[in-house]
Amino acid sequence: MDLFESNKPRSYFKSERNSEVSASRLPWARFSSWLECVCVVTFDLELGQAIEVPKHPRASLGSKKTSICYLSFPDSYSGCLGDTQFSFRVRQSVGRKTLWFREENAPVVLKRDTTHYYGYVYFRQVKDVSVKRGYFQKSLVLISRLPFVNLFQSLLQLIAPQYFEKLEPCLEAVCNEIDQWPAPIPGQTLNLPVMGVVIQMRIPSKNDKPGASPLKQSCQENLLPAPMILPTVHELDLFKCFQPILIHIQMLWELMLLGEPIVVMAPSPTISSETILALTSSISPLKYCCDYCPYFTIHDSEFKEYTTRTQAPPNVILGVTNPFFIKTFQYWPHIIRIGDLKMSGDLPKQVKVKKLTKLKTLDTKPGVYTAYKTFLHKDKTLSKRLLKGIQRKRPSEVQSAILRRHLLELTQSFIIPLERYLVSLMPLQRAVTPWKNPPQIRPFSQEEFMGTLEHSGPQLTSVLKGDWIGLYRRFFRSPNFDGWYRQRHKEMTQKLDYLHLEIICEADLLAWIKDKSEVEIVDLVLKLREKLVKAHHQQLSVREEVLQKLELYIETIISSLPEDLQVVLHRH
Repeated sequence: MDLFESNKPRSYFKSERNSEVSASRLPWARFSSWLECVCVVTFDLELGQAIEVPKHPRASLGSKKTSICYLSFPDSYSGCLGDTQFSFRVRQSVGRKTLWFREENAPVVLKRDTTHYYGYVYFRQVKDVSVKRGYFQKSLVLISRLPFVNLFQSLLQLIAPQYFEKLEPCLEAVCNEIDQWPAPIPGQTLNLPVMGVVIQMRIPSKNDKPGASPLKQSCQENLLPAPMILPTVHELDLFKCFQPILIHIQMLWELMLLGEPIVVMAPSPTISSETILALTSSISPLKYCCDYCPYFTIHDSEFKEYTTRTQAPPNVILGVTNPFFIKTFQYWPHIIRIGDLKMSGDLPKQVKVKKLTKLKTLDTKPGVYTAYKTFLHKDKTLSKRLLKGIQRKRPSEVQSAILRRHLLELTQSFIIPLERYLVSLMPLQRAVTPWKNPPQIRPFSQEEFMGTLEHSGPQLTSVLKGDWIGLYRRFFRSPNFDGWYRQRHKEMTQKLDYLHLEIICEADLLAWIKDKSEVEIVDLVLKLREKLVKAHHQQLSVREEVLQKLELYIETIISSLPEDLQVVLHRH
């Protein structure tokens, strides 16, 4: 009976549709759709950093506990007194799937990470004579697979001060409240109650217009007024993050687009992590597909992998604060050294591009150390506009919006010709017939694509001049192209499968089987069931009535067969 092994009875599909509802009723299931766990990391005189309270009965951090402990404290060189917030990202070997959270409408840059944990840290260090070391040192850490940095850092600002004051019972109550939150479904505006405050925010959907305000997109929804409204779940203040390197923003955009190895040396984990996250978001809506560590220490489990001299630096961007790394990473091709930010009425002093050979001593001055030559000519209008904004005391969020719009338009000018060419590889809809497998998508030809640029290249939407063709050729060798192409090819294949299902449902299957043999009819049943399984497992955007119609077709076709075959097909 091997022929039938992959097929499911009709009742299977009903249980599939109900699995999300039943899974949501499991203990801590709602909590798990937002967070893996909540940790308290403290300093132990004998053990060093140690997890004091892991909150979540089903959480299993495994071998990553040690890494999380070290990443949850600022490096001793940072000298962070008072309260400090930052983020980290740590590799994780085996992902646990959340059954009831569907992400087909999530933008690619906001999908949950199945291979890494994100850590959101609130660290407090204050003088305390009752402690042997003379300081109270503790971190409250939220571990999640969601890259919602703005939401989770805002959440920490609410709960961490209360926790440090009231300790254990406070954390227990917060976890129970989070376990009552609705699922983080893209496209919905949610009210999230915690500690007497309601956080209201909207999770972006892939159907949102790029660059539009999430609040404007949700203004149609009738929700209760909330005392704390988050304008975004994931976007940082780009202007603040990029202030010392604003004049190099176009060069940094190219480096991120190409997935070049970069080290950011910063005075604190806050500046380190915010700069890295801002850099990875600079090519949005394109997903940054290389590895990145917003905060990286010598205790990290990937330390040896990233510091070996036996091979070229990997496609990764690292944020560090320890001066030890100056010597360790001096052979890397691109290093950004950021000093302490001093705010004043003028644009902060911009760091210069310097030769890598100058990166030798511990007192290295701030700067961008690289030999990289940009493919595109510099556009000076952006920095002039932002400088004028500072002189006129334009709010930081407005400056950020200008910068984000500039980067979005730059990325769109680059990606639109690729999208347009990709669409041309799609088979025509009339080539999709119910009696054959869907036609194949034509393979991507770099040279054929290059031939389209003369008439439909970036020059149609961007004023920037330069070697766009050279930039594309380099991009084709980067993990970002590979990640983009795989994702888009998958979406196009799913669209073909969806179209094929719709056309099958419109066909007269009962007329087709009249003059067919039992073998051909059984083969048709198996193929239709395979289509249904695929539609459910891949979460295809197929209308429910289409699926129901197909299930009815299958039942009707089976009922036309001899009883012994009906029994076999219903059993499997």
